[in-house]
Amino acid sequence: MKRIMTFMAACAIAAPAFAQNAAVVNGQAIPDAQVEEFVKMMTQQGAQDSPKLREQVREELINRIVMVQAAEKADIAKNPEVQTELELARQSVLIRGLFNDFLAKHPVTDAQLKAEYDKIKDSNQQEEYKAAHILVKEEKEAQDIIARLKKGENFAAIAKEKSQDPGSGANGGDLGWASADSYVQPFGEALAKLKKGETTQAPVQSSFGWHVIRLDDTRTAEFPPLEQVKPQLEEMLRQQALAKYQEDLRKAAKVQ
Repeated sequence: MKRIMTFMAACAIAAPAFAQNAAVVNGQAIPDAQVEEFVKMMTQQGAQDSPKLREQVREELINRIVMVQAAEKADIAKNPEVQTELELARQSVLIRGLFNDFLAKHPVTDAQLKAEYDKIKDSNQQEEYKAAHILVKEEKEAQDIIARLKKGENFAAIAKEKSQDPGSGANGGDLGWASADSYVQPFGEALAKLKKGETTQAPVQSSFGWHVIRLDDTRTAEFPPLEQVKPQLEEMLRQQALAKYQEDLRKAAKVQ
């Protein structure tokens, strides 16, 4: 009876330690924490946490340990090429850890995000133009169209009749809203010089042919709200901070 009680007590003590390992391979333990870390990494990449995934991770870690043990038994680590790769891998892990530590200690603040957003927004205020055009092959034909418009003929009707642009011709020449630099030059240049309601008084030549252009309206291009671009802005600021950090470390290093 005394032996049974001693055995049960020993099991009770050993069980928690054993439970902390996902497996033991030739005496080498694979901690549950390692499985958890591997699962976390895979779920961050889009995998769905499930018993099947965890079993696959466990099997993968077991296979790795088996292979590593075989490599160690064969003294593979003594190979100069392998030593170089191991050192490069070690450096990569340490550098990644260093960067993660830096970013954790220097998070991007809301004030930084707002300041960067305002700066980009101010430097990207573009005018958009609602335009229409009539595209023809010959300059003389474009001149005749301008003459007809001066006499009061309808722009949209002429566009449906004459325009060689398959996209806008059927819609009366309507091009919708766009910035001037989204058009082929010198079309965009001519468009930007027009005032609202004006039509070019001379044909404008481009690689597509000859254009008669009318400007219907202008507006300031809508800039996306901060919340919409916040993830991209935050990542950009993080990368900028890391670049500055690397630059400072390099400048402080004594290189002979």
